[in-house]
Amino acid sequence: MRILRVAQTYYPDVTGGGAYHVHAMSRDQAAMGHDVTVLTLRRSPDAPRREERDGYTVVRRDPTLNVIGNEISAGLVRELWGAKGFDVVHAHSHLYFATNVAALKRRVGETPLAITNHGLYSQSAPRWLFDLYLRTLGRATFDSADVMFCYTETDERRVREFGVSADIAIVPNGIDTGRFTPDGPSFDGVAGDPTILFVGRLVDGKRPTDALRAFERVYERHPAARLTFCGDGPLRDQLEREVDECGLDGAVRFLGHVSYDDMPSVYRAADVLVLPSESEGFPRTVLEALASGTPVVATALDQLLPLRDHGVETVPLGDAPAIASAIESLGIEGRDESPDGRSYHQFVADQYDWTDTVTETTDRLVALAESTSSRSE
Repeated sequence: MRILRVAQTYYPDVTGGGAYHVHAMSRDQAAMGHDVTVLTLRRSPDAPRREERDGYTVVRRDPTLNVIGNEISAGLVRELWGAKGFDVVHAHSHLYFATNVAALKRRVGETPLAITNHGLYSQSAPRWLFDLYLRTLGRATFDSADVMFCYTETDERRVREFGVSADIAIVPNGIDTGRFTPDGPSFDGVAGDPTILFVGRLVDGKRPTDALRAFERVYERHPAARLTFCGDGPLRDQLEREVDECGLDGAVRFLGHVSYDDMPSVYRAADVLVLPSESEGFPRTVLEALASGTPVVATALDQLLPLRDHGVETVPLGDAPAIASAIESLGIEGRDESPDGRSYHQFVADQYDWTDTVTETTDRLVALAESTSSRSE
């Protein structure tokens, strides 16, 4: 099967769960014998416009302009519009211009389209704007797909609330449970009693300032506690100033971007992961932490509620005292297994293994391509 994967963000050019998902899915489908091409944006003038890596092809085109944080590329449009010979197009995230173009191409062409929903809302634009988008262009984009992948039944319900009528397949977002385990070395320099970890982009939607506010409360009662921010973004300078103003220089560390290969050791070094986000898809960071034996304090997002008995404690959005209390409960008292006796790692391995994600996704794409081919004969 020839797959054209359309993705505005792509690892390692861009870090983050969605970008890594695109790379790992392409790598593993290529290993299964499929011919995979990833069409994406070029983030650096030094990046090749075309390259072969991990068994698949990457085609990069330069962005032309930026509209409310959404990069538009005339070159990508030309490449996508002229693409021929593919059995299926698989686009990632309705939030991006590239997926809008893929949807338009499907409406006038014959190549079937799949879209993976990595989360309904952007971390960098107001929610009201995306509510409007989801009821108009976003809905039309989803409805252009022959199949739409959602990670959870909650995601499916939320999409349907916006009037989307496309066929939906629920495929859980998995992680590499052979890589993320409780056993192995811990990242050097990440230490404390307890050790609190934030992993993600330092942007408004991730609400890293809530993590800092909660840590201030924990630190007052537990001066040996330490907070580590793993990730980068536009809020880093502001956070560093606040840390300095609060006199927490020795207690808060900024790692910046850490390579994917080193992330298991980062999670192992922590007593608790904090995810105070306003919105998410189904965050890989939560699964990666749990698989590494590290419990999680997270905003009470609907899609995370089923994990509450398996190492995740949920708190109201923006409630720093509640975050602090949950940190103390999980990070100091310590827990390492679900009520049913499974370790956090075993729970994730049973429910969210990446191999299952690849297999289920690929099976649906193959069925879609074969169905379209049989109808055209």
